[in-house]
This record gives sequence, structure tokens and C-alpha cells, in this order.
Amino acid sequence: MLTIYHVTNTRGMRVIWLCEELNLDYEVVKVDFSPAYRRSDEWRELNPVGKVPVLRDDDLVMFESGAMVEYVLARYAKGQLAPAPSSPSYAAYLQWLWFGEATLSRPLGEIVNHRREFSGQDALSDHIAERLIEEMKDRAAECLSAIAAQVQRQDYLLGAQFSAADIMVGYGIALAQALAPERVPANLAPYWERLAQRPAFQIARDA
Repeated sequence: MLTIYHVTNTRGMRVIWLCEELNLDYEVVKVDFSPAYRRSDEWRELNPVGKVPVLRDDDLVMFESGAMVEYVLARYAKGQLAPAPSSPSYAAYLQWLWFGEATLSRPLGEIVNHRREFSGQDALSDHIAERLIEEMKDRAAECLSAIAAQVQRQDYLLGAQFSAADIMVGYGIALAQALAPERVPANLAPYWERLAQRPAFQIARDA
């Protein structure tokens, strides 16, 4: 059985969502998200940078959510939720799969980091934090507009078929809804609603 060490609303949601879509057996272990625990030797043995999630599959341990998604697909999906490498849509699939983390989620994560590192110290720090946060929101807004353009005339990123790329990008949109809702373009709403109505997404969101 797959074991997913997870904190609600963090990147482990992607792996849970994928497992639900594939109807795989898995267990969620809730992690103490306190800085003290994440710095502990116990947790660093599983994740050397002290973050979440972690995936365990028997003796295998992984700590990068995008790699977990690819691993589960390759090991357990039996061709579901990803086009074959020979498919004309495979390159687009890879592009959007990694766009969700490398391009969209990165500035959103920096919003959290800047609020934690700079805000609340003094007036200058608050000013710097707000400038940095606005820049990150601008970058995220560009990404969201690109996604909206891609799904303007189709249900999902690759067309009519839902794929793991929608999971990777969908988590980023969920982050944007929480951290910069005013920057989410209105024409992205139909796609977001399709994702949010999927039972697997709802289970992962609440896990």
C-alpha cells in the first residue's frame, strides 16, 4: 500500500488526488507541521529538506510531489491519465504537467515565504514584503491567463480527456484561489469548476 505523509492543502494533495482518480489503495499519515518537528531528525530521515509530502511504497521513499505523480503513473496507472510517449499529445502533456509546479506554483509559494520572512517586523520590512508579494501575484496571474487560454475551447488541458497534467495544474489553481483570488481570471472559472467538482479532488482537498 502507498503511504502519503501529508498536511492538508499542501502538495501531497496531488498524490492523493491521483490515487483517488486511479482507485488505488493508499493511507494518509498526517504530519506535525510545526517547525520543530520538521527540523527533527525523525522527519529529516524521510524528507531531508523538512517539507511535505513524503511517499512511501514498501522500502521506497520519495519527497518530491511531481516525481511522486510520475512514479505512481508509471508503476500503477496501467496507461490511465497520461498519453503514451508515442502520442501526438505527449509533449503537451509533459509541458503542462511540469508547468503546474515549476512555473505556476513557484511564485505562489514565494507569496507564503515572503509573508513569513518579511512581514510584521517593521514598516520597511512590510513595504518590501508587499512589493515582493505583488510581483509574485503578477507572475502567477500570467500563468493563470495562459491556462485559461489553453482551456478556453476545451474541457481540459489536453482536450476532452482529463489527465495528470490537470492534477498538477489544478493544485496550483487551488493555491491561487487561496493566496491571490483577485488575480484569477474570470474565464478560468469553467475549467476550475470542472476540476473542483471531481469527487477525487474533493477527497484530496479535505484530506
